[in-house]
Amino acid sequence: MTAATPKGERRRQALVEAAAGLLVDGGFDAVRHRAVAERAGLPLASTTYYFDSLDDLVTAALELHGEGELAYGKARLTELDVEACGGDAFIDLVLDLLLGPPAGDRDAEAVLLRYERLVATGRRPYLRPLMRRLSGELHGLLIEIFARAGLPVGRERVEELIALVDGAVVNALIEISPDPRASARRMLAKAMPPR
Repeated sequence: MTAATPKGERRRQALVEAAAGLLVDGGFDAVRHRAVAERAGLPLASTTYYFDSLDDLVTAALELHGEGELAYGKARLTELDVEACGGDAFIDLVLDLLLGPPAGDRDAEAVLLRYERLVATGRRPYLRPLMRRLSGELHGLLIEIFARAGLPVGRERVEELIALVDGAVVNALIEISPDPRASARRMLAKAMPPR
């Protein structure tokens, strides 16, 4: 990997951003050297110049995307209106962290791609340390959100709520529901601890 100059850093970052976009739009199979270079507007050789392997590029892309989602959640946490906690705005914030922000009329597809991506990380052992770290940070952020909302829960309860959302989403996807987010919202609303 080489990127010692400012120009090199910019090019490397452009490749990571392009790979992250491809990962979100099409999953791991979409992240190929040629596709990344084309999306970044750089020569094909740049992917192997700045990254030792495609696995390194995928790891950097997944890290960029995951950290971006965590930053989004932290920003939303600072805006959290405690008076609205327990209501739709609070549930939407939790769902946005677990399912990604709503993608309009593409939301069901975006949620499906997210779950495909999450499941596919299990087939990539090189991603396990990163996924453990990002998952730990997500759990910590959710605990903080619940605490700020006056709904203190422990790590075990957060894991249960995530499993509930995951189950609702997977069932909705199996049933080819046009709105898996709504299924998850209903289940999460029923399971919310009292304030």
